[in-house]
Amino acid sequence: MENEEKQRQRLDKNEEIKETGTLNLNGNGHKANIQLLTIIGEIEGHEAVSGNTKATKYEHLIPRLAEVEDDDEVDGVLILLNTLGGDVEAGLAIAEMIASLSKPTVSLVLGGSHSIGGPLAVSADYSFIVPSGTMIVHPVRSSGMFIGVIQSYRNMEKTQDRITRFIAAHSQITKERLEELMLDSTQLVKDVGTMLEGEDAVREGMIDEVGGISMALKKLREMIRQKKC
Repeated sequence: MENEEKQRQRLDKNEEIKETGTLNLNGNGHKANIQLLTIIGEIEGHEAVSGNTKATKYEHLIPRLAEVEDDDEVDGVLILLNTLGGDVEAGLAIAEMIASLSKPTVSLVLGGSHSIGGPLAVSADYSFIVPSGTMIVHPVRSSGMFIGVIQSYRNMEKTQDRITRFIAAHSQITKERLEELMLDSTQLVKDVGTMLEGEDAVREGMIDEVGGISMALKKLREMIRQKKC
């Protein structure tokens, strides 16, 4: 019976990872109960992405974040990111949810956290990026049709301002410096913007520290211990 129960629990965990990319981490020797969240592929908003595209669905993450906040057994949250960006409204909604959690949060950029992935990476209380990780910052773009009038431009400008204000408020980079990086025309071949590698992202103040999973977990457990004291 015990083996059957363990097997059932393992199958439930595998299904949870498959469906939502989440997992509870409460390893032996550690009293902290950590909720793992993954943000990978494209951030899917109100419209479904292509069936061949890896995607993070905001309707999965937002309820899970609300559950984390309401669950007294969850001590902290670790967010792993490897995203090319996606829907701005959905990305900002998730970022605001993470930033408003009362539980300690740590993010780790693996591979990349581009475009709207920037606010997601900085929304945690403390952020890491692996040495080979990258972050691309660029102006807001539209892939659909829009009316070519000044009001359309102003609307996109306001959306971009929401992004830059959020990043500046949750990291050490200034809004002015971020806008400079966004409008750099010398780095990206088909776009304006800047690609920041691991140490560059830390040097510019977007990310707190270069490190990997062990450092991220160590930092989160330290923050949890400090909160409990």
